[in-house]
Amino acid sequence: MKIATINVNGIREAVGRGFLDWLANQDADVVCVQNLKAKSFELDGSILYPEGYEGYFLDAEQDGFSGVGLYCRKIPKAIMYGLGFPQCDHEARFLQADYDRFSIASFLMPDGSDPAAKQNFMAQYQEYLTKMARKRREYIICGTWHIAHKTIDLENWADNQTTPGFKPEERAWMDQVFGPTGFIDTFREINRDAGEYTWWPALDQDQPRERQEGWRIDYQIVGPNFRRHVVDAWIDYDATFSEYAPLIVEYDLTL
Repeated sequence: MKIATINVNGIREAVGRGFLDWLANQDADVVCVQNLKAKSFELDGSILYPEGYEGYFLDAEQDGFSGVGLYCRKIPKAIMYGLGFPQCDHEARFLQADYDRFSIASFLMPDGSDPAAKQNFMAQYQEYLTKMARKRREYIICGTWHIAHKTIDLENWADNQTTPGFKPEERAWMDQVFGPTGFIDTFREINRDAGEYTWWPALDQDQPRERQEGWRIDYQIVGPNFRRHVVDAWIDYDATFSEYAPLIVEYDLTL
């Protein structure tokens, strides 16, 4: 099973830069997208239902803001929209597809431009993650968490310790997610190297992405029982339709 996640940073702009061509060549079972910045009723059928996929979307109340989606080859048994607290649901930050054995979610954390709002979201989201970890159902949560967890996850980390996305309290929160709460960072199960990034604040399209000063703020996380199912994980640096790069993980599972 192949799952991809990508922050498109505006779905219509990404389509104009080749997103649908990239999607058609992935042979992915599920593609999680975030930051659509458009309402689904504004999109044409080629975006909503690309060949081979069923599209599911959650729209933010605010125009041109947030939004998450799932492209699924196999129709899920159920779709869960939101998490039940207003900040998440009104801003369209969580969408989950349920299959027989596990669930796959597309997730978008607030970016931290409003630190208090992000902290409030993290507190409520932590409560939900704790409940998820106690359930017998397994989860694969994919998306932009807007936090670089370790010093190897961004360039110039020493100069960014007060920057949203690398503040001590944000990193400590991630320590809880990957520690006592029990979730696993699938990418780091495969790749422990520095210099692996999914977002570039000042991307220069004329330079190779992996050589530029970036941040790894996109994740696919799973529970401890799924650690053994992670086969491979990589970042697609050749996909240039967004300021973010797709994170792709293969699992020895089937939908």
